[in-house]
Amino acid sequence: MDAATQSYTTFNAPKPLCDAIKLFQSPRPAPTVGCSECDAPSPYSTGPLSASKMETVNQLVATGQFRILKVPLGFIKVLQWIFAIFAFATCGSYSGMFSMSVQCKNKSLSNLNIKVEFEYPFRLHQVYFDAPTCTGGEERQFLTGDHSSSAEFFVTIGVFSFLYSMAALAVYIFAFEKYRENNKAPLIDFGVTCVFTFMWLVSSAAWAKGLSDVKMATDPELLTKNIPACTKEGNECREIHDPVMSGLNTSVVFGFLNLILWGGNLWFVFKETGIIAPFMRPPPAQEKQPAPESFGQQGGYSQEDPYASSQGGYQPDYSQQGSGQPALEEDSCGCGPEASP
Repeated sequence: MDAATQSYTTFNAPKPLCDAIKLFQSPRPAPTVGCSECDAPSPYSTGPLSASKMETVNQLVATGQFRILKVPLGFIKVLQWIFAIFAFATCGSYSGMFSMSVQCKNKSLSNLNIKVEFEYPFRLHQVYFDAPTCTGGEERQFLTGDHSSSAEFFVTIGVFSFLYSMAALAVYIFAFEKYRENNKAPLIDFGVTCVFTFMWLVSSAAWAKGLSDVKMATDPELLTKNIPACTKEGNECREIHDPVMSGLNTSVVFGFLNLILWGGNLWFVFKETGIIAPFMRPPPAQEKQPAPESFGQQGGYSQEDPYASSQGGYQPDYSQQGSGQPALEEDSCGCGPEASP
């Protein structure tokens, strides 16, 4: 290190300057004097810190079994996670508005733009609007019905389904071996899947009925019939703008799609429990018989010619039964002649 560089390191240099000096030092620099903060980690230094973070991320990714996302067990869980978001988001974030007009016989007492706004959780009995009486005043009108129970129940099931699907995916990816060590975790997963399947059926049906009631309670054409001024002769009431219900209709569709997903996933989770394993044993494998050509090859089975002898050719047996000498017969194992009694 030259004298100019050494002179900059003898005083208490600021932190960024210390880092710059270190970059120009030799691979084995001499210890600096007066720079007490040079050995401390600098916020401007990104080399070792970034490397350690990347190493942690790489280890986390390396331990994950992302192949599980390609099989039905993991792929359907991803769909459950996504569809649960759409279900509770389309319902829980809804806000609508409709408008109507009341034209009195006396034009100066009319109100041609009555706007009514409502939103989730659809406590419509708390929503009101002021309608003219066509006699010089206004009358407050309330909507009918409290549909918060079915809407909140639907959103709650969607939120819990989202959380459970995310937790299950984390277990599948990073702890699938422990998940399959015994059937305890698959049984819990199967039980929770059964519960959510039933809950999606109940909540989707309840919210579909609740949505039908919300549409009836926010129909401007029906509301104008309940305004006293609209029943008097000479006054005219009509709707101007209907509420847009496409978002709520979509939430019901996503609710029943979640029911199909959770119900369809029951089979794949049930297979992980191992209960059906004894009924799915493969048939026993049969031993393959050797080909006939291999009998005469070396190391195979050899077949002796029964008509050959040590002298060559066919040697008839001239011994007779009862001639005093026992007849020679082959034993049952074919090992050689055996004297018959």
